[in-house]
Amino acid sequence: MRAGPMSASDRTRMLYGDALRRRPSLLPRPARSTPLTSLLRFRPYIRPYLGRFIVMFLAALGGTGAAIVVPLVTRQLIDGPVASGDRQGVWALGGLALGLGLVEGALTFTRRWVMSIGTLGTETGVRLDLYAKLQRLPWSFHARWESGQLLSRIMNDLSTMRRFIGFGLLMMIMNVLQITVVTALLLHLYWPMGLVVVVSSVPVVWVCLANERIYTRLSRAIQDQTGDVASTVEESMQSVRVIKAFGRSRHVFSLFDRRAKVLYGTSLERVGNTSVFWTFLEVIPNLALVAVLAIGAIAASQHHLTLGTLVAFITMMLSLIWPVAALGFLLSMTQDAMTAADRVCEIFDTPEAIADGPQRLEAPQGELVFDNVSYRFSDASDDVLRGVNLHIRAGETIGVVGGTGSGKTVLTSLVARLDDVRGGRITIDGVDIRDLELSTLRGIVATAFEDPTLFSMSVRENLTLGRPDASEEDIAEALETAQAGFVHDLPWGLDTRIGEQGMSLSGGQRQRLALARAILVRPKVLVLDDTLSALDIHTEALVEEALKRVLVGVTGLIVAHRASTVMLADRVALLQDGTITHIGTHSELLATVPEYRDLLSASFDAEAGLDELEREVTR
Repeated sequence: MRAGPMSASDRTRMLYGDALRRRPSLLPRPARSTPLTSLLRFRPYIRPYLGRFIVMFLAALGGTGAAIVVPLVTRQLIDGPVASGDRQGVWALGGLALGLGLVEGALTFTRRWVMSIGTLGTETGVRLDLYAKLQRLPWSFHARWESGQLLSRIMNDLSTMRRFIGFGLLMMIMNVLQITVVTALLLHLYWPMGLVVVVSSVPVVWVCLANERIYTRLSRAIQDQTGDVASTVEESMQSVRVIKAFGRSRHVFSLFDRRAKVLYGTSLERVGNTSVFWTFLEVIPNLALVAVLAIGAIAASQHHLTLGTLVAFITMMLSLIWPVAALGFLLSMTQDAMTAADRVCEIFDTPEAIADGPQRLEAPQGELVFDNVSYRFSDASDDVLRGVNLHIRAGETIGVVGGTGSGKTVLTSLVARLDDVRGGRITIDGVDIRDLELSTLRGIVATAFEDPTLFSMSVRENLTLGRPDASEEDIAEALETAQAGFVHDLPWGLDTRIGEQGMSLSGGQRQRLALARAILVRPKVLVLDDTLSALDIHTEALVEEALKRVLVGVTGLIVAHRASTVMLADRVALLQDGTITHIGTHSELLATVPEYRDLLSASFDAEAGLDELEREVTR
């Protein structure tokens, strides 16, 4: 644990500052999606930096032009001042060649400096919008996707795209331009040797086209497998206590080893492919150079061309070796970028089922109604919830009891629109929650989950996540209600950072902090998804006593397994096989519904046993 310098409001802005931005126009969806069209869709992110990209292009163009002119100056130098013994001409043309070299160096520096600013800004813009998109996608999406795959896209794939936009794309254009211009100049200088260069380009083009499909397949496989490896690492790090407790380190390592070896094998296959490809691109220009040297030597000996022309031709020919050889690297980078863009567009193209509504509730009362609600996971064939009808009056507390898999957690997640109903509707004060602004809805509803999520930030920042402007008095009151006074004993009190997922705290401590966070929002509807399950019976009794005061005037929906928690509710709803079968007071259900008695009997027995043990200890 360590103290954190960031304030609650700063950290909240960092986590959620742009998460609700909607910019769908930045990525217009094409009629037919291919890796190339996916990459082209990110053009709008370049527009804010278009001036810098133009400067970058002009600097690269100027540098390439200077490099091409130097051999022509050399030709004039050899055939003119050197041949005639004109020292003044030698100094003049030599100085010109040196100046061109210095200009090329300065333009190269300018290009790289401008490139870093423009490309990093573009990458940051895409990353912000991608993160915002992930925040807007429903709970069911995150249940389907491995976090490692998402992390791979938002980090590795965007970096791949940035490298291509800033270096690969520009170099591809410059290399093609340089090859075209230099080849034309070579044909102009001495067409028989220029013709050799043109003929040598035919197998290069053929190999590039033939390699494209193979490399694209391997590139996509590697990027997907990198996501799998990242998911394995993340899961094992988060579950390291469980792994060690069960002595399964070797088993988990074998899973990682298997995925890492698959990635290794695919990477080696791509290395073999690119090795052959790049070698071919290296060999062709050198063979062409041998042929040009032979033809040039014969032509020079027969006085068909001057020595200066031969030197200029060879110099230009040598300047083509790197651009041609680099085509393999640049084409590989292009394929990687197109594949990365395709993977990123998979996230951007995911439909946003959770959208803002047009209405606000200025003075919400908290009347909550489930009207024939049904829900089904997108990849499932059966409904998890079906025909759920429940009317909770403003200020009333309803307990929800049901067996494992009956749909309790899904029911509670629908209230704050972590996902949307598939049928029926949920209303607050008579307004369908889908018609409410999300900020309004989530200001009315606060949820505390059975498995609390805490962030690697200070206790204060975790508590005020939903209400950054909370006063010290409000925080103290929420901590007292949740019986979370232990935070004052931490090394830096409320400013103590509690580590990733709050794993430095016990399960009960994490639940109490999550409960305090929900209470601090002061909602009109408080949803507790078995939030007290990790508390010992005495702490639970203290929390329940405090909750009785908090729930006055607040609509409560409490998922409970313990009989003592059920006692907080005015009425209890029994959820069985995805539907509510009985509603009544705890006493009524206990007297008339055998299934309800069966569900709570274990809790009653456990509590009775603990009470008896306590009486024995007291004696």
